[in-house]
Amino acid sequence: NEVALTIDDGPDPVVTPQVLDMLDRYAAKATFFCVGERAAHYPDLCREIVHRGHDVENHSQHHHHHFALLGYSGFMRELQAAQETLTTITGQRPLFFRAPAGFRNPFLDPVLARLGLRLASWSVRGFDTRIGDVERVKSKLVRGLRAGAILLLHDGNAARTLEGIPVILEVLPTVLAAARAANLRFVTL
Repeated sequence: NEVALTIDDGPDPVVTPQVLDMLDRYAAKATFFCVGERAAHYPDLCREIVHRGHDVENHSQHHHHHFALLGYSGFMRELQAAQETLTTITGQRPLFFRAPAGFRNPFLDPVLARLGLRLASWSVRGFDTRIGDVERVKSKLVRGLRAGAILLLHDGNAARTLEGIPVILEVLPTVLAAARAANLRFVTL
């Protein structure tokens, strides 16, 4: 009855603290795939994520949109830099990597092996970086909520509602409540 909630592209100084408070209210754990350069700007937020019992994992150093085209050397630079940044900040070495936008190519596998990282994807995605319609995002996520699911949301680069509220903040309480009602428990990867 376990579900993995993964949150990408942060940390974000406005959104991440609110997400952490929501997770606390539901006693839910999450895996935060943090961008190294954002983590370097907000190291206290990364430490707070870990302090509250969540995991910080590798989402590259710069989150380049052309990440999948970097090739072996580019992948190695991006992943190794993020590993060093995140390990220095949190004191814990990331074990998982998620490619920016999920795009990757075969040259990524040997880099992951060399750095001792496992590739993480998702099974349910709400498109909350592009869709500002809270009900559509909720529907996608709740529909895919089942044991073994890996949900993807974003604290960084979050789409906004018409009122300017980050979509994750409007969606997350419903997803957490639906999981609780289904007797599902959120765990880290």
